Amino acid sequence: MQKVIISGFADEIDPYLNNQMDVLDTLGIRYIEIRGADGKNISKVSLEEGKEMAARLAARGYKISSIGSPVGKTVITDDFAPALEQFRHCLDLAKIFNAPYIRMFSFYPPEGGKIEDYRDEVMRRWEVFLKEAEGTGVTLLHENEKGIYGDTVERCLDLAETLGVSLIFDPANFIQSGEKTYPDGLAKLKKHVKYMHIKDAKFENGQVVPAGYGDADVPAIIKELYDDGFDGFLSLEPHLAKFEGFAELEPDNPLNDLPPGGPKSYRIAAESLFKVLKDLGIPYC
Repeated sequence: MQKVIISGFADEIDPYLNNQMDVLDTLGIRYIEIRGADGKNISKVSLEEGKEMAARLAARGYKISSIGSPVGKTVITDDFAPALEQFRHCLDLAKIFNAPYIRMFSFYPPEGGKIEDYRDEVMRRWEVFLKEAEGTGVTLLHENEKGIYGDTVERCLDLAETLGVSLIFDPANFIQSGEKTYPDGLAKLKKHVKYMHIKDAKFENGQVVPAGYGDADVPAIIKELYDDGFDGFLSLEPHLAKFEGFAELEPDNPLNDLPPGGPKSYRIAAESLFKVLKDLGIPYC
């Protein structure tokens, strides 16, 4: 039976990998989108450290869904060499972690500039990344982050159609960029979407909220993707550190009794996603 697979940015639980796995154990989540581990951003983890982490993960039955790299979160007019070096290192780490994907971005404009004026350079840099990844078995994924070239639906479509790049669909980031996620955004991007980040947001102020509590139509997006055969990763990215409204939304939920902090926020995000999937009748693992 077709299932979706739940993963997530476990560094929102705790900076240290062992503590991340301890909490994920209680949630039954067996995949991690590795962005931060043992107090380091993944791009700063050495290859030797990566091998040790990979062994630790395997020993506890964990797999990596994606390298949550920061590649492309720099200014487009900056020297490209450091970004390329960072990408190559993340590609090496993807091989060590046996990660099928690397999450990436499409650069910020210089101060006072408009990123659309730098489209050709964005495409040129991504062509280099894609060429470097050829034959590795690793797929590069573009995330729609606010403020970068690919922050709108149309420019994500441009990246996908021009380069053939696969997309992450992040509903909350689209809301924060003033974009309509459903049905319009999904209809345009659906055939290019290989991965989804699970966070919701409010149009009025951009506040991130648990899945199903915002304006991003997260349940409808998941259902349509699933009905069209999607069996990939739904990756939790809670961003709930400043969210204090859950008790008002769910006054009788026992999660309210947990002490504040990363584990509580992550559990709220995970349980909200589980509820969405159960309500939709979508199996998950």
